[in-house]
Amino acid sequence: MKSPHSPLARYLAVAYALLVAYASLHPFTGWRDSGAPLFAYLAAAWPRYHTGFDLAVNILAYLPLGFLLVPALAGRFGVAAAALLAFLAGGALSFAMETLQNFLPSRVPSNIDLACNAIGAAIGAAAGINWGRELLDGGRLHRLRARLVVPGRAGDFGLVLLGLWLLAQLNPELLLFGTGDLRSLFDLPPLPYSARRFAVIEAAVAGGGALAAGLLCCSLLRACVRPLAAGLLLAALAVKAGSGAVLVNTAQFLQWVTPGNALGFAAGLVALLAASFLPPLPQRMIAALALLFVTALVNLAPENPYLAASLAVWQQGHFFNFNGLTRLVSSLWPFAALASLMLPRPRPQARA
Repeated sequence: MKSPHSPLARYLAVAYALLVAYASLHPFTGWRDSGAPLFAYLAAAWPRYHTGFDLAVNILAYLPLGFLLVPALAGRFGVAAAALLAFLAGGALSFAMETLQNFLPSRVPSNIDLACNAIGAAIGAAAGINWGRELLDGGRLHRLRARLVVPGRAGDFGLVLLGLWLLAQLNPELLLFGTGDLRSLFDLPPLPYSARRFAVIEAAVAGGGALAAGLLCCSLLRACVRPLAAGLLLAALAVKAGSGAVLVNTAQFLQWVTPGNALGFAAGLVALLAASFLPPLPQRMIAALALLFVTALVNLAPENPYLAASLAVWQQGHFFNFNGLTRLVSSLWPFAALASLMLPRPRPQARA
C-alpha cells in the first residue's frame, strides 16, 4: 500500500527558507539606494578577502534547503523534476537575497556567494533524490512520525516548533530556555540587578522553560513518552554547551551552568514528570501558563553583569547574522507555541 503523503517536508522547507531569508537580510536597517547598477555584482571579479570558511558556510547554508525541497515537491512533480526545481528554487532565493543586499549598507552582494549557494542547493537536491523520500515521505522517519506523533497539522507544526526551539538555544546571550524577549521592541526597562533577584529569575525561567517545552513535546505524542520529553531537554542542554564552545570559546562552554540554572532545570524536570500523568488538555493548559510565565520573567530579568563581561570580548564575526536569526526565533517562539497548543488534537481514544 502506498504511504500517505506527509506535509512535514513542506513545512520544514518553508520554515528553512524563511530562516535563510532573514539571515541574509539581517539586520534589516539602513535601507537605501546606493546608486550602483543593481546586477553589477554578477560580473564582479573574485573578491580579495574571501576565505575557505566563507565558501563552505555559503554552500552548507543552502544544502538543507535543496534536500528538503525534493520530498516537499516530489509528490506533485516526481523525484527528478523535484530535484531540478529544488536547485532552481535555491538559486532563485539566493539571487533575490544577494540583489536585495544592494540596498543594505552592512551587506555586500557577491557572485561568489550566489554560486556557492546554488552549489549547496544542487548538492542538497542530489542528496534528496537518494534519501529525501526515505527520511521524510513514507520512509523510516515518516513511519516513526506516524507511530509516535499525533496526525495532522498540529503534529507537523509542533515538530517544526521543537526544531526551532533547539535552534534558539544556540544563542549564548540568552537565558537558559528563556524565550519571548521583546524588550528591544517595546523599550521595556529591566529590573535593577541584585545577585539574589537574578538567581531567582534565572531558576524560574529555566524551570518554566523546561516544563513548557517538555509538555509541548508530550502534547504532540500519541502517548506521553517521558524519555522522549526528557531527551528533548537534554538535547537542548547539549546544544547550549556546543554553542558556547563554538561561538564563544571552548573555555566557556559551560559558563551558563550556574546554581540558578541547575536548580531551575531540576525543578522543571520534577514538574514535568508530575504533569505527564495528567490528561492531555490540562497538560496543554499548564504548558501555556508556563510559556506566559517565562515570557513575562524574561522581559523583566535584570541584566547579568557577569554574562555581559564574558561576552564583551565575543567576536561574532561570521556568526553575526546567525545570532540575529536565533534571537528572532527565540523572541517569536513562545507565541507560535501558544498557537500550536490551541490547535485541535485527536480524541484521547484516537491517541492511544
